[in-house]
Amino acid sequence: MSRRSLAAVASVLDQAASSATNILVLVLAARLSSAAGFADFSMVYVTFTVLLGLNMAYVGQTLVLEKDDPGSARLAAACRSGLAFTGAASAAVGAVLALLGLLLPGATGWAFLALGLVLPLVLLQDGLRYCFSALRAPGRALAADALRLACVVTALLLQPEGSPAGRLVLVWGVSALPALALGLWLLLPSVRGGATDLRPYLRRGYLGQRFVVEFAVGNGSSQLAVLGLGVFATPLAVGALRGATTLFGPLNVLFNSANSFGPPVVGRASGKRGVVRLTALMGGALALTGAAWGAVLYALPERVGRELLGDTWEAAAALLPATGAQYAVMGLGTCALLTLRVLNPKATLSLQVVFSLLSVGLLLGGYALWGVAGAAWGLALGSAAKAAAGWLRVARLPAPEPAPAATSDQVRAA
Repeated sequence: MSRRSLAAVASVLDQAASSATNILVLVLAARLSSAAGFADFSMVYVTFTVLLGLNMAYVGQTLVLEKDDPGSARLAAACRSGLAFTGAASAAVGAVLALLGLLLPGATGWAFLALGLVLPLVLLQDGLRYCFSALRAPGRALAADALRLACVVTALLLQPEGSPAGRLVLVWGVSALPALALGLWLLLPSVRGGATDLRPYLRRGYLGQRFVVEFAVGNGSSQLAVLGLGVFATPLAVGALRGATTLFGPLNVLFNSANSFGPPVVGRASGKRGVVRLTALMGGALALTGAAWGAVLYALPERVGRELLGDTWEAAAALLPATGAQYAVMGLGTCALLTLRVLNPKATLSLQVVFSLLSVGLLLGGYALWGVAGAAWGLALGSAAKAAAGWLRVARLPAPEPAPAATSDQVRAA
């Protein structure tokens, strides 16, 4: 297996370990908590998830677009600066959350106080993944995230049943320390001697600001779609859509890996033609995987389906053709956006805004005309339109002119 293939496999496995950590944390917290305790934990965990996504967009996405070779002083400085900014920003936000926790009454307040205390640990540990991606060393990220998974599961399993949310949040956060220590130890040889500069992150026009807007629009539109459907549709319809989407969770791991860790791999291709050839192959592979996964789920016996989704299976199974089609075209769309991220990062914002809102409209319009099946096909049509527009934008991009190597600050401020 080639070095590039090994790096791709390590990136996917790392994303799988990170996703498994998030899933198992929620499962174990639900088993250990009362209904009220899990509600408090879920509220805090949703807050953390939003902050994690914002940090990924603002710091992580720009970091993986760095084009310097591993071992260069500029890349070392970018990694050191990114981690320093993450640490400073998470400490400031953590202080606000801790203060909020002191003001809120009861168990909810203690849970937010605990999140404020551990936020720098968990965000720094996650931020190391993007440093290793920029350094083209995803195996190191995998080692740290595998240790994180083992530590958090072990720590939560040792907690007594009925543990309050604040205790679970504190244990979850502190359990990141071994993985953080390992990650920093693995990172140190690659960044030793690099400068640390936080000023680029505060400048107007910094690229991460656009990625934050994309993140906000994408997540906001999906929440708006769920809320809108909940207003007009029955709970069964909402549950069926969510159930069908949940079954495609493994594909989300692949898509997230492509978005988060694809740029350093794709960026090494020669010129626009090389980048497009590689991402088109990746898009075709993801599309075929999505279609095949949908076919496998559709062919499942009802007994197996009920083991997965219980009474929701019957309603969700009827939506699998539409959801499978949606994920097939999402594979193409993901790689179109990846291509734009590498060739022209500013080109993705308008696509995300326009077609995220279009998907919401097609979802609600489809439900109004044809019920829950129409809503599912509306989402598929929205994803197809986004993929087509993405590749059309790629085709219209001019071939890049040869240019001298950009400095790290120039890349960030592009």
